[in-house]
Amino acid sequence: MKLLLAGIALFLIVETNAQWYMFPKEAVQGSRDMWRAYSDMREANWKDSDKYFHARGNADAARRGEGGKWAAEVISNGREWVQERMGHGAEDTAADQRANEHGRNGGDPNVYRPAGLPQEY
Repeated sequence: MKLLLAGIALFLIVETNAQWYMFPKEAVQGSRDMWRAYSDMREANWKDSDKYFHARGNADAARRGEGGKWAAEVISNGREWVQERMGHGAEDTAADQRANEHGRNGGDPNVYRPAGLPQEY
């Protein structure tokens, strides 16, 4: 009976291409992608580049897989929640969230790229 259950479970895992075991690794990698985008934004210190780095961090993380996409969503939502509580306008928060979702859903971050931002970013 145990062998039958194990066989069914294995079949379902293989058949559905379930890669649940990759989720934690993707989440960690996605978190690093988000941190890299934030670090690059701080280093670049470029006017009107905020939305670009939001979109880029989310896009890079989401490319990792479901774990990366999840990490990007949690980090983005947490950051916006904190900023909203610190008095940043709801309009700015909504614009940031649009950029986050754009990147997370596979959109090109360069849509938000400001003129003159160095190519290294």
